[in-house]
Amino acid sequence: MQTHPLYGILLAALGALVITPDALFMRISGMDGAQMLGWRGLCVGTVFWTGWLLTSRDTAALRRLWSGAGLAVIGAQFLNALLFPLGIAAAPVAVVLLAVATVPVVAALLSRVVLGEPTRRATWIAIAAVLTGIAIAVSGQGELAVNRAALIGALCGIGVAACLATTFVTLRRRPDLPLLPALGTGALLTGLTGLTLTGPERMTDGNVPAILLTGLVILPASFFALTSASRHTQAANVSLFMLLETAIGPLWVWAFLDEAPTLRMLTGGAIVLGSLALYILATSRRRRPVART
Repeated sequence: MQTHPLYGILLAALGALVITPDALFMRISGMDGAQMLGWRGLCVGTVFWTGWLLTSRDTAALRRLWSGAGLAVIGAQFLNALLFPLGIAAAPVAVVLLAVATVPVVAALLSRVVLGEPTRRATWIAIAAVLTGIAIAVSGQGELAVNRAALIGALCGIGVAACLATTFVTLRRRPDLPLLPALGTGALLTGLTGLTLTGPERMTDGNVPAILLTGLVILPASFFALTSASRHTQAANVSLFMLLETAIGPLWVWAFLDEAPTLRMLTGGAIVLGSLALYILATSRRRRPVART
């Protein structure tokens, strides 16, 4: 059935807006990285597997999970779910989200390596601009000073971006992989890792309802909306809306917890967001088919 042209755009906007308070509720939980790791991994993995079991009867597809591509997606999701809570627990939210936003350019580089797609000059320019912005965001007082907490957050965020890009590129190469079981398995493995590191007796330390909200509602709802949007609109449109988390997420934390980003973080963030937006728009225009005369 044909959908309205704005349907995919509205879904992408919904998914991007739903995930913007994710980091805020992680902060409100008051939990350390391992605790958040356990709760979010177990919740997200359970939701994904439950959703697949309720909507799919293709049990033969599960065998594809153990292929090289399936294991790559599971591993990428494991590291993704591992690094993001650790980064949020250790560093300013703004820096982590800025680094995560580099997914489009990391995916372009991986596409060159895995799929043999050429890397255009615009990609290299975007990479240089993004790295410059992140370097400014993590810099401290003085010419050579580095904000160590911000640097840890940036490294975790770039790791998350690399994991997401690996997932996107692998699924592009192998669209037959069962998405929800692959992501759910990676998330469950992360949750079990967090549970092991924390211990069952400490899992309830902190604000449990806040972390449950992120794992049971925010992440699954956002994931469903964004992945559904990618079927109805260009991937570049979805990527543009995902930048909303980078822009709005720190504002939620600033408004409710008074964690204000520094001037350097704001300056670097403006460079990162501006260069990524221009890159995505340029990529979208280049891929738009030319009408025949």
